[in-house]
Amino acid sequence: MLDLLEKQRKLTANQWKIAGAATLGDMLDFFDFFLIGFVLAFVVKDWNLTYGQSGAILLASGVSAPFGSLFFGWLADKIGRRTSLILAILNVSLATGAMAFTPSGAWMYLVACRFVVGFGVTGLYSVDITLMQEFSASHNRGWITGLTTTMLPAGQLLAALLGAFAVPYIAGGLADVAALLGASSISDTLRAEHWRSLVAVGLLPALLCLYVRAFVPESPHWLLRRGRVEEARKSLAWALQMDPASITLPETLPPVEHTRWLELFKYPRSIVAGCLTGLTQTGGVALSLWMVTLFVMVLKVSPPEASKLVIWYSLSAIAGRFFCSWISDAMGRRAAGIFSCLVAAGFMSLAGYMHDVFVGGISMFFVMIVLQGFMGSGNYSIVGPYMGEMWPSRLRGSGMGLVYGVGNLGKFIGPAGLALIAGSDNLVSPKATIDALIPGFNYFAEWYLIGAFAFWLIAPETRGQTIAQIDAAMSAFQSRGSEVVSAICGIIGGVLAILVHPFAPMAVFAAVAITVAAPTAGGILMILCSAGLIYLGLGTFMAFTPVVGTLSAIGVGLVFVAGVASIMTGLGRPIARSAQPATP
Repeated sequence: MLDLLEKQRKLTANQWKIAGAATLGDMLDFFDFFLIGFVLAFVVKDWNLTYGQSGAILLASGVSAPFGSLFFGWLADKIGRRTSLILAILNVSLATGAMAFTPSGAWMYLVACRFVVGFGVTGLYSVDITLMQEFSASHNRGWITGLTTTMLPAGQLLAALLGAFAVPYIAGGLADVAALLGASSISDTLRAEHWRSLVAVGLLPALLCLYVRAFVPESPHWLLRRGRVEEARKSLAWALQMDPASITLPETLPPVEHTRWLELFKYPRSIVAGCLTGLTQTGGVALSLWMVTLFVMVLKVSPPEASKLVIWYSLSAIAGRFFCSWISDAMGRRAAGIFSCLVAAGFMSLAGYMHDVFVGGISMFFVMIVLQGFMGSGNYSIVGPYMGEMWPSRLRGSGMGLVYGVGNLGKFIGPAGLALIAGSDNLVSPKATIDALIPGFNYFAEWYLIGAFAFWLIAPETRGQTIAQIDAAMSAFQSRGSEVVSAICGIIGGVLAILVHPFAPMAVFAAVAITVAAPTAGGILMILCSAGLIYLGLGTFMAFTPVVGTLSAIGVGLVFVAGVASIMTGLGRPIARSAQPATP
C-alpha cells in the first residue's frame, strides 16, 4: 500500500499542504526562539543585567532543548505525529507570549519562559521532520524534508525585521488597543517598553494549530504500525489525492507494534552518527544567539542597526538551505554533509581572524559571517532530516528526538565554550579582543569539523532508500552491551570535556566515531584521550569550582570507561562489520 508513494513523480497539492504546515511551523517557532537576542539588546542596560543574568536568559532555552526533543519525539511515537505537532506549537507560542507580561527587571521570569520555549521548539522540529519523511518517496525525501527546514532562518529574519523597523509601530498599535479596552497601565507600559510588543507577536504561531487540524492528517506509517489500517488508507489517499477504495489493502496486515524508548540503545551506531552530526549546530546557533550583541560590540553600531545587519545573514542562510536541500539528494547525504561542514568551518574560522579587517570600508568580519551562514545554516537542511532517517520506523520519532536533543546541547556549550576561552564568566559578550575572538570562532568551527568526520567515517548513506529498506539496513546494526556503553559514555564524556579544554571535544568525538568502525583502535584512542584530559586539567582542576571540577572529573572517567568498553567490543567481535550498509 505504501509503495504508492514510491511511484509518485511529483508531489500533490495535499502533500504541499503538509510541507507548508511543517515549514511555517518551523519558521514561526524559530522566530519565537530567536526573539530573545533582540529583546536582550533592548533590556540589558535598562535592567542593569549582569553577565551571569544575561547568560542565564540566553542559555535557558538551551538547557531545556534536549529534554523537549526527547519528550516530543517519544510522544510522537506514542500518540501520533499530528497531535504531538499541535502540542509543540502551543508550547512555544504561549510561552513566548507570556514574556510580554514580564515585570520590569524580573530576569528570572524571562529565564522561566525561555526554558519552556526551548522545550517546545526542539520538540516541534523533531516531530515535523518525522511527519514529512513519512509522506515522502525515497527519491525526493532528502530535498522535500530539507525544504521544510529552509525557512528556519526566515524566523530569525522576521525577528530582525521587526526589531529593526516595526517595533515602534507594533507597540503603538497594541498600546492603542489596550487603551480602548481601558487598560491604561498596560498601554503606558507598551509605549515605554517596545520590546514587550515584539514578544506579544510570538503568540501568532498558535493560529497554526488551526491549519494543522484542517489540513494535516496522521502519518499512514504510524497508523499502520498501530493496526489502524483503514485510517492509514484514508490518510494515504488524501495525501495522494485519490479514492481510498482504489488503494488495495495488504493481504497480510502488519503486526501491531508496541515499542519501548529503551530500544533506541540497541542502535549505538545511529546514536553516535546522529549526535555527532547533530552537534554541528553548536557554532551556528551560538553565533545566532550572540549575533546582535556581537555586531553592537565589534562593529560599534546600535541594536537597531545590528538587527538590520542580521537581515543579510538570514537571507544568506535561507539561500544556503535551499542549496543544501538540493545537494542532499544530488550528492548523497554523506558527501553533501562533508562538503557543507568543511566550507562552513572555513568561513567561521576566517570570521575570527578577519574581525578587524576592512576592505573598501566593508567589514570582512561581517562578510565572512554572511558567507558562513550560507553553508553553516544550510548544513542543517542535510543534518536535520538525516537524523530522522537513521532509525527504524517504529523508533523514528524517539530516535530523532534523542539525537536532536543531544545536538541541541550546542545551544549551551557554544556560548559556554566561548566564555571559557575568554577567561571569564561572561556568557553574553566576552571581551572583543583578538585573544578572545580568534580562538572563539575557531571553537565554533571545531563542531563543523566533528560533523564532517562523522559523515566521512560512520554515517550510513540513505539516499534513494525506501523507509522499508532503511529499516532492513538498520536492523543489521543492532548491538548491546559494551558497544552501547562505549557510545553513551563517549558522547557524554566528550561534551563534559569542554570544561577541561574547549578544543578537547574534537579529539574525544573523533575517537568515539572510530570506535564504531574499528572498536579496538578507537578504544585505545579513547584511553589516550582520557590521559590527555588529565594532563590538561592538572594545572587547572584546583581552580575549578566544586561543580565544574566534579563534572570535569566525571567526563574524564566516562571517556576512560568508553575506551575500555570499546576495546572489549573489538576483542569480542569475531568479524569486523562494514562501516557502511549495502546500497540497494
